[in-house]
Amino acid sequence: MSVPTNVRRFEALLYASLMLDAVSVAVQDRTPTIEMTDQMIMTATLLAGGMILLLVYFVWLAARWRKNWPRWVLAAALVLSVISLGQIIGEKGLELDSVIEIVSCVLTMFGLYFSFTGDAQGWFNA
Repeated sequence: MSVPTNVRRFEALLYASLMLDAVSVAVQDRTPTIEMTDQMIMTATLLAGGMILLLVYFVWLAARWRKNWPRWVLAAALVLSVISLGQIIGEKGLELDSVIEIVSCVLTMFGLYFSFTGDAQGWFNA
C-alpha cells in the first residue's frame, strides 16, 4: 500500500521542523554565566539533542508504522514548545534561535494538520 500524500507531507514537514530545531540548538548562546555553568549548558544541549532524536523516532513511527499515538505526542510537544517559546521571547526578545523556533513551530503545525486531514484519515492505527 502506498503512503497517502498528506502523510508524506506530514513526514517531510516534521523532519524539516526537527532539522531546524537542531540548527536552533547549534546557534544558541552557550556563554557560561553565574546561573548557567559549562556543565549545565552541556547537559541542556545533550538533552535537546536526545529530545530531537526521540521526536524523529515518533515521526517515523507515525508515518511508516501507521501509529496514531505518536501524532498526539507530537501535538502535545508542539503546545509545550509554543508555551516555552512565548516565555523565552518574553524574557529575551527575538533572537536568531527563537526566530528559527518560530519557523519550526509553524512547520510542525502544518505537518500535524496534514496528518489529521485529507487522505491521511484512516491511515493511522489506534
